[in-house]
This record gives sequence, C-alpha cells and structure tokens, in this order.
Amino acid sequence: MKKAFIFWVEEYFYNPNLFQKCISFLLLPLSWIYCFVMYLRFQSKKPLDFGVKIVSVGNLSVGGSGKTPLVSALSQRYENVAIVLRGYGRKSSGLVVVKEGKNILCDVSISGDEAMIYAHKIPHAVVIVSEDRKIGILQAKEMGAKIIFLDDAYSKHDIKKLDLLIEVKSENKGCLPSGPFRERLWRTKEAHILTEGIDFERVVELKNQSAKMSLVTAIARPSRLDPFLPFVVSKTYFEDHHMFQREELTGVLQKDGSDSLLVTYKDFVKLEAMNLPLSLLDLHVEVNERVFTLIDRYYI
Repeated sequence: MKKAFIFWVEEYFYNPNLFQKCISFLLLPLSWIYCFVMYLRFQSKKPLDFGVKIVSVGNLSVGGSGKTPLVSALSQRYENVAIVLRGYGRKSSGLVVVKEGKNILCDVSISGDEAMIYAHKIPHAVVIVSEDRKIGILQAKEMGAKIIFLDDAYSKHDIKKLDLLIEVKSENKGCLPSGPFRERLWRTKEAHILTEGIDFERVVELKNQSAKMSLVTAIARPSRLDPFLPFVVSKTYFEDHHMFQREELTGVLQKDGSDSLLVTYKDFVKLEAMNLPLSLLDLHVEVNERVFTLIDRYYI
C-alpha cells in the first residue's frame, strides 16, 4: 500500500492524469499559503559565513534529479574536499563520519545509500551525514576540508554558499501540495540553474551484463532510467531509499528466470554483500568546464 501511494504521488507531481490535475487545482490555495510561508522563512534567514568554500547542489522539487552523480563529478576535481548530506534512509541519527581518507567507517545502514556512493566513488573525500548541515560543515572544516559540497541544501538559507540547481521538467508547476516544488527561485537569492545537455551530460556504462536481466531499483522516479536501459525481462520498482530484503530479490530472479539483477549504483551499495548475481547500470556525469569556472570564480 505504501509503495503504491508513493508511485501515485510521483505520477501526480510529474505526469498527472486528468483526475490528478483536478486534485492539484483544488489544492492551489494551500500551495499559495505554503509558498508564502517558505518565502517568509527565506526572508528571515541571514547567511552565515563559515570561512570555507561551500557549494550546494540540489533542485527545487521533491524527488530525484541526479544530484548524486553531479556532486560526485564536481568533487572529483578538488583536493581537500568534503561532502555533507542529510543521509536519507539511514538507520542512524546525528552526525556520522562515513569516510575519512581511504577508510569507510560504517556500513550502508548507518550512512544511507547516497553517502555510501560518495564513499566508494570519491577516494579522497571526507563524507559526513548530519541532519544539521551546520554541524556537518564545522566537522568537515575541522577535518581539513577546503571546499565542501552540500547535497540538496538550497533551502538552507542561513548558510553562505554557491547554489547550483538542476533543472527538473514537470507538467505540474505548483508548490506543495498542489505540485512538486518545495520552494521557488527567490528573486533576491543568487542561484544558478544547470541544464542537462548544456551544463552536463549523463553517461551510462553497463557492467557485468548477462543474457537475461531483471531491473530492480529503489530510486525516486524510476522511469528516468528508461532512456538508458538495455532489454530487461522485467522492471521491479521499490520506494526511494528502500532497504532490500534478500527474499525480495531472490523472488524476482526465480519468477523471471533471470541470470542477474540489473541495478543502479545507489542500489548496488546496499546489495553487494548479499552474494547475488548483479549487473550494474553505472551512471556518471560529464560536466561542462564552465560549471567549474563558475565555482572557482565564486570564491576568488
């Protein structure tokens, strides 16, 4: 029931049918109130300078937009780099140092899936999860970080930072609950919109391919994978950040008679210890040089 509701909401936000459009229209007054409250919140905040370079990569809407591969690509360029994120889906709370130097200090249940991707993909980075980004920033700075990337922190208006926002296209332009937008691009707030195909390109590499693969994934808006998929026997979607049970996955393999499960890297970090046949749809991003120039010039 929970999974069905989540997918219904994703459809309502990004590809609504006529009935869902009617609901969205009826909820517009609540959206105007919500958006006004968020504007007042923005106006009440004064950015605090932490004395370190801080770059936030996010989007204005709920759901996935490709933040993780973009942060990975950007942070590869810099030395003494740290990544600070909330750590959605983790079975822990408070501040956790996930990785220092080459050492991964916890498992994926403690870090959350996105933090573990960073820990695997960026060998030289410090990775920290913390609901309170300020505490995470201070910890990263204490550990020697000279530049800090925040995953999804546009709404942290009390932190002085460079805001990069991934453009997300949606038929529904409303704020919550009428539409998917958590905030607007406030007129007096400086932020830069990054557009796929102009500022960055997604590149997909298929690793350990088998003859018969079943797609299993737990990412937001899984239909985003469709342009990159090879032929698969079936597609099984779980809610974003779902912590898999082995029985769920062996059931898919047995039902489909597949040779392997095709997963994204976000799924892979949760499944690699289960000793199951896995094929990997490994997504990375190639960034236009002007984005790095933007980051470098911001902190001159």
